[in-house]
Amino acid sequence: MKPNRLAAVALAALVTVALSACGTPPWEEAGATPTPTATPKPTSTEITTVVNELANGSTKHLLTAGSIGLSVDYFSTLSMDQWTADANKPLSISMIADITGDEGQAVYLSNMTVLVAVYGSDGKLTSPPQLSDRSTITPGYLVKDPYSYSQTFILPAIDPDATYVQLSLTYELLLQSTPTSASYAKQTASDTLTIAIAQP
Repeated sequence: MKPNRLAAVALAALVTVALSACGTPPWEEAGATPTPTATPKPTSTEITTVVNELANGSTKHLLTAGSIGLSVDYFSTLSMDQWTADANKPLSISMIADITGDEGQAVYLSNMTVLVAVYGSDGKLTSPPQLSDRSTITPGYLVKDPYSYSQTFILPAIDPDATYVQLSLTYELLLQSTPTSASYAKQTASDTLTIAIAQP
């Protein structure tokens, strides 16, 4: 046998032995169970929408305190895109009262307070001091229709991470017991107002 032919026969025998040693891979064997592959779950990003009750420039709230009804308008002379954390932010309030079963008594506002809570994306932040307007006259400011109460509070600069503020407003009222009496019943009305902080 020629040397070239002999080498070819030897190589063929070697390939045959190698293929016989390989056998059938495990994943092709009958009854084999494929290894499960974990499918990644899509992740969703939660989007939090900040409420802004002054988005249209103003809002009206109707409140009650006993037999007293209050109509309160909130607005700002500063546009909402300028209500940034570092700005002085004016909030104007106009309020008028009426009485259910009116017998001619007067209604007075003796004190009003505004508690400012500041919030960011990670929760509550440091808040500025409480704002207030305590009447300097006795028994208070006359607020029964046709008279009304108007005031502007300035919210100072707040934490730069703020995304909104929530105001807790308290109106302390004095209701005259009779049209000619110097006795008064105290009534309190509470309200909340949420305003977004413009982002730079």
